[in-house]
Amino acid sequence: MIAKLKGIVDTLGEDWVIVDVSGVGYLVFCSGRILGRLAVGEAAELHVETHVREDHIHLYGFIDTAERDWFRLLTTVQGVGAKVALGILTALSVDELTQAVAAQDKAMITRAQGVGPKLAGRITSELKDKVGGMVLGAGSAAISAGAEASPGGSASADAVSALVNLGYGRSEALGAVAHASGKLGHEADVAALIRAGLAELGPREHG
Repeated sequence: MIAKLKGIVDTLGEDWVIVDVSGVGYLVFCSGRILGRLAVGEAAELHVETHVREDHIHLYGFIDTAERDWFRLLTTVQGVGAKVALGILTALSVDELTQAVAAQDKAMITRAQGVGPKLAGRITSELKDKVGGMVLGAGSAAISAGAEASPGGSASADAVSALVNLGYGRSEALGAVAHASGKLGHEADVAALIRAGLAELGPREHG
């Protein structure tokens, strides 16, 4: 089982790369985000997910373990194969994806090619409870969990709601408050979180 490759980029394709490791070329399927960071002739180090089937062995490459973990998680959802999962990781960074699932933001996930509202809804619904286990986006997941744990609304959840009411998208509001909460600490009140969240987001432009 191949878990990691370190070598030189030999060839780049539309959705794949050939990595030369000591004279052996490995064909690895990657997201567009990763391919955009690679260049022929330069060194590459990829974490690999190996899929073994009766008729083929496919390698899927990732820059870090967080992205690989998201790939594994996405492919547990019915209707999400390896190609669709890579498409989602092309359209969204792992932080954006974590925020979208935590906020149940289906529209954000439909940015990915081949993902319609129905499949996006299935992804957000099935993975929401698993987001807390992801390494990245822990702050946004904590806000989501805190909101559910406090029916009356935690300070973070109230701050997110306030930013949404000001015209910001739920995912970006969630991310901003997560960053603000990390800086100010868990004891910060709603007003402080809103101010810090606005500072993170910048002024909302109209027209």
